[in-house]
Amino acid sequence: MCILIADDDPVVREVVRRYLERDGYSVIETGDGPATSSALAEHGDTIELAVLDVMMPAPDGIDICRAVRSGQRPQTPIILLTALGDEDDRVLGLEAGADDYVTKPFSPRELALRVSSVLRRSHLRPDTEHLVLRDGPIEMHPTGRLVFVDREPVELTPREYDLLVFLLRHPQQVFSRTELLAQVWGWDFGDLSTVTVHVKRVRAKLGDLHRIDTVWGHGYSWARADARPKDDHA
Repeated sequence: MCILIADDDPVVREVVRRYLERDGYSVIETGDGPATSSALAEHGDTIELAVLDVMMPAPDGIDICRAVRSGQRPQTPIILLTALGDEDDRVLGLEAGADDYVTKPFSPRELALRVSSVLRRSHLRPDTEHLVLRDGPIEMHPTGRLVFVDREPVELTPREYDLLVFLLRHPQQVFSRTELLAQVWGWDFGDLSTVTVHVKRVRAKLGDLHRIDTVWGHGYSWARADARPKDDHA
């Protein structure tokens, strides 16, 4: 598998590359926004995941993340590297479509584990992969990780897809953000705003037909199509 590492610090790129190559990945390195954009355009069909530095020379990691999500391979998993500690900045990256983020300074081993986790979930196939999930106008095809709403395709990032399929498989059950971090992200701990932002993004992509309910003080729940009044889209 090929991983793109985009960071303007050559030392960071070198350390991360060695860890990833030790795990069996091939690595493409870039040091600024233009080179990263060119690498994605040239090698987009082979890049399995991109690690993008938020603060590299423009276009920065967030701008490139947005471009990927609106481009020809919008499902490419993305991890952001950020030295920004403010929650609002982390949320900005998640809202741009990042699947995960790692805050600098970071452990290269932790980043390598995050890469493996995101890739594992983006390629995950359930035992019942031949079964299509349907709930009202929403239809999910696990084999191809495809989502349709009223027969129209909807593009979801790998994490957004994992979140939606988990909720559809557990309707009418309430999950806290901590539980969703564990079940969907595979994290024992982490920034709970990660869940909040992904729920917001899934709701936006499904539009008025989403049925992710907020259970105040407890978490989120998926309401089956036959379990909510037709005019209730809260």
